[in-house]
Amino acid sequence: MKRIFYAAATLAFLWSCDSTKKEEKTVDVSTMSEAELTEYAKGIHDRVITLDTHDDINTSNFTTEKNYTERLSTQVNLPKMEEGGLDVAWFVVYTGQGELTEEGYAKAYENADDKFKAIHRLCEEIAPNDIELAYTSDDVRRIVAAGKKVAMIGVENGYPIGTNIDRVKEFYDRGARYMSLAHNGHSQLSDSNTGERDTVWLHNGLSDLGKEVVAEMNKWGIMIDLSHPSKVANMEMMRLSKAPVIASHSSARTMNDHSRNLDDEQLMMLKENGGVVQTVAFKSYVNGEKNSANSAKRREVEGRIAEEVGFELKERSDIRNMNSEEREAYFAAYSGFQEGQAERIALEVNEVAPAVNVSDFVDHVDYLVKKIGLKHVGISSDFDGGGGVEGWADASETFNVTLELVKRGYTEEEIGMLWSGNLLRVLDETQAVAEKIQAGEL
Repeated sequence: MKRIFYAAATLAFLWSCDSTKKEEKTVDVSTMSEAELTEYAKGIHDRVITLDTHDDINTSNFTTEKNYTERLSTQVNLPKMEEGGLDVAWFVVYTGQGELTEEGYAKAYENADDKFKAIHRLCEEIAPNDIELAYTSDDVRRIVAAGKKVAMIGVENGYPIGTNIDRVKEFYDRGARYMSLAHNGHSQLSDSNTGERDTVWLHNGLSDLGKEVVAEMNKWGIMIDLSHPSKVANMEMMRLSKAPVIASHSSARTMNDHSRNLDDEQLMMLKENGGVVQTVAFKSYVNGEKNSANSAKRREVEGRIAEEVGFELKERSDIRNMNSEEREAYFAAYSGFQEGQAERIALEVNEVAPAVNVSDFVDHVDYLVKKIGLKHVGISSDFDGGGGVEGWADASETFNVTLELVKRGYTEEEIGMLWSGNLLRVLDETQAVAEKIQAGEL
């Protein structure tokens, strides 16, 4: 188990010992052999708290019969977290956008309720000796020091709130520590970035209810998440919020022009706000052009190999028309085909159109650090929600991110800030603001 010794000695090492910091910054990784560099990076990876702010879940994997204690095909589960040295996974209560009706809100709340219950079930009933739910940064450090993995909860899309603002406090009580007000499609609270496709907007930013929800999130200590709402809504949230905000899984739009990424104007406002952007390892957000070329070549190669081995690849329209059992069976068979032919597919594809990789991802980290400062940058994957790049394809490969950061010259203290320190600082500040609001001091 990692970091059972973490609490006193390592905290002192990371944050208090000026002489150690000075010595650390003089380490010249360019003189190290590959083996020495890897060993040096492993030491850092083992000492810092590694935290990923966005991991989607399917509640069918949170049952007594099938759950995250097993090495499932999911990108995140406990064995893969252990293999890759990932300490903290923010499990996401995600709800797709539906109709803005009472029926739609009720269905959305039912979905959110199911996911909250699943996360608590994993931590409290299925694997309480292996993973524990954290509500504060102190919880995170205590749980890691005890040798367990940490679960935290984020809400992706405030749609399940419906028109009942009391649900903000309910979600807080159930463990939610960040929430976005929209996803793909405009919610009753906020416009979505997807409005850029047709320039059709519902609120021109936030609705009046959305503004109330921002204040309510400040009051109870839920971090406001800028990933997915529109630019206008994001800037409005930053103006309104009394606490720093986060973008739980977004990258730099200057590096890759996608509406899910934050442009420089939003980034500079986030810096002024004191927030943090959690750089996301999502291929099409990291390098869309490179990913498109790789995907096209992969489809070509997979089609040819599938024909050779007698596996029938289905069109997306055919998959959409399948019932849930047929779809699940197809994806299981498709995964088996991909795993069986993985080496051959990768070899043929990457010769012509290399995949988006960890280096491309850390290019975004570098850009953000230079643009808004190291203390405003963090790391996320969007695993099991479309995320993952070559080299960090699932939680078992988490070390490769640290290794790339070490190669780029980041120090241990800086890597600790990127992996968790910056995000936990924002959580602390958000909760401090909430305490002041509740006490009538703000």
